[in-house]
Amino acid sequence: MHDHTSEDAATVWMAQGNCRNYPPAAFFPSDGVGVDRARKICATCSVADTCLEYALHNRIEHGVWGGCSERERRRILKRRRSIAVVAG
Repeated sequence: MHDHTSEDAATVWMAQGNCRNYPPAAFFPSDGVGVDRARKICATCSVADTCLEYALHNRIEHGVWGGCSERERRRILKRRRSIAVVAG
């Protein structure tokens, strides 16, 4: 039997996200206009930082999370790796 308690605790913040009021497709756009729309929704979200960190930690490759596109998240991860190397 698998215990989902820790997984549930890790995602409890999702119930507070602005995204809960929109269809999931709004956060998986196929163009830049859609990304901008999703960013605007995320801009006033109280859990956007948590959302972004969740996506970065779990290496989520698709969609807008915490107001950042796939490309932006890749840049953040690359920058963090560079900083870790310099600091290490």
